[in-house]
Amino acid sequence: MEDRRARFEELAPGLVDPLRRFLARRTDAATAEDVLADTLLVCWRRLDQVPAEPLPWAYAVARHCLANAERSARRQRRVAAKVATMDPPATATPGPGGDGAGGDGALDAALAALRPADAELLRLWAWERLEAAQIAQVLGVTPNAAAIRLHRARQRLAAELRKSAPVSGHEESREGRSR
Repeated sequence: MEDRRARFEELAPGLVDPLRRFLARRTDAATAEDVLADTLLVCWRRLDQVPAEPLPWAYAVARHCLANAERSARRQRRVAAKVATMDPPATATPGPGGDGAGGDGALDAALAALRPADAELLRLWAWERLEAAQIAQVLGVTPNAAAIRLHRARQRLAAELRKSAPVSGHEESREGRSR
């Protein structure tokens, strides 16, 4: 038991900050902390299955824990909606809002326009700085499939960004033209 504890205490500090950033980009702060705790619990329970390079494996665990948390939140919202129709509250309260992520509006819009799988793939590549082989491990696909999906997702993102990019001034200028 002491060896197990020592291994976990050696492993966990290297996972906490990257996982916290990973989750903060995907959900609100409270959910991110809850999912981080769940992820570390899974790491503890499955310590014998943690590979030599634990971070991509831990990202995959965090993705699954986040999906579970989101399903739970959806169920809670459905129950709340059902209760609200039976006995509506006196004042309406806003639902959970905002993704908490700032940044470039055009990029945010382009990512939002992509399929969720493409957006997640690009986040793993750009934000988490994972290579195709590591992304493959997180997503549970082959490295070749991850590389192909990443290439296609980058092309789709570029196309979305071109749609929203302003046209350069000299191409649209009517100055000096008679028409």
